[in-house]
Amino acid sequence: HASIIDISGDITAASEDELMEAYNKASSDRIRAIILNFDGLEYMNSGGIGLLVTLLVRANRQHQKILAYGLSDHYRQIFELTRLDDAISIHDGESDALSAAGA
Repeated sequence: HASIIDISGDITAASEDELMEAYNKASSDRIRAIILNFDGLEYMNSGGIGLLVTLLVRANRQHQKILAYGLSDHYRQIFELTRLDDAISIHDGESDALSAAGA
């Protein structure tokens, strides 16, 4: 069981309430994977990276994994530099992410 959260616009520290609310809506006892769709992402700064780490901690507490798709080459590189790609598996598209999530 997986849920997809569509990310659009900017992800900064100011996005915390919105992102956590989306996570809470997407998450339940049956959900084992949260998939982040970054197709609509326009900008993410270090505050946004910090938010993703917070999201990871919450998901880990619920024994959920986080997957992502739709990252531009630039943000893929940032995920690699910050080692976020060790914790969030990055996929080329929604179907790849869903099959990796076992959904």
